[in-house]
Amino acid sequence: MFRPQIKVLDCTVRDGGLINQWQFNDDFVRKVFTALSQSGVDYMEIGYKSSEKYFSRTDNGAWKFCSEDDLKRICDGQEKTMKLSAMADIGRIDDHDIPKKSDSALDMIRVACYAKEVDKAISLAHHCMDKGYETTINLMAVSKVLEKELDDALEDLAKSNVPVIYLVDSFGAMYSEEIHFFAKKYKAALPGKELGIHTHNNQQLAFSNTIDAIVAGINRLDSTIYGMGRGAGNCPTELLLSFLKNPKFDIRPIISIIQEIFIPMKAKVEWGYHIPYMITGILNEHPRSGMKAMSAKTLPDLRKFYEELRDGTPLE
Repeated sequence: MFRPQIKVLDCTVRDGGLINQWQFNDDFVRKVFTALSQSGVDYMEIGYKSSEKYFSRTDNGAWKFCSEDDLKRICDGQEKTMKLSAMADIGRIDDHDIPKKSDSALDMIRVACYAKEVDKAISLAHHCMDKGYETTINLMAVSKVLEKELDDALEDLAKSNVPVIYLVDSFGAMYSEEIHFFAKKYKAALPGKELGIHTHNNQQLAFSNTIDAIVAGINRLDSTIYGMGRGAGNCPTELLLSFLKNPKFDIRPIISIIQEIFIPMKAKVEWGYHIPYMITGILNEHPRSGMKAMSAKTLPDLRKFYEELRDGTPLE
């Protein structure tokens, strides 16, 4: 009924922070931490690990940085039954801003990169491993990468010591066939490494594509509570845990926090399936134009929005 090798990473605070510049108060993050811990989730990605020389705390909340002081405010006094993760983007974190694992509340640092940056990602991931962390590399936007460029990136990753590589549908553009195609390609190119999946919901396929990834043998699964995330959001944690049929998972704490916090929040800060995000998904485009359309007081002419994006003409 289930594969015990499967591990679920909830990235609500990290990916969800893209909707409000990580301006979550401590009470929100603490309640998410508690609910996820009680639900049996394996990892909580609590935010980004970024250097403050590149970003301002005036414009970004604490979870863009995940300093040890930030983490202690959430974790101290809490029973730690799951591991904590943060994501690092290439060029946005300096090596000296990553403490040793023995001095950190974090267990894992996931390095996000594009195919052209994979050498820098491997270097950063190896640096994190040397400091004692679990690491992954999340290869973003592969739906837009030429196959030769992807093959070269996978060849470099195969030679690295990084144990887990994520397939990321950054634009919510993939269908079932692409999930299976990429899973097969990654498996063949990366023997001995674990594979992960991170999906976006532009076409309402984040959950079903995650299921297809499971069928294809992928064991590291990303999700967010109530699907909260950038633009169209992600695979919902509550759906994923229910599907997995693993008795260690309990969705009741997730359901409770959805009613208490996420439903009221969604009435104020919008995320999830909407036509502008659907259009960017079916055209395999970055969702920034859809996010701009959704942030306006009134939606643009959606047919014109589609035609201009499809035809490559400048959007007004």
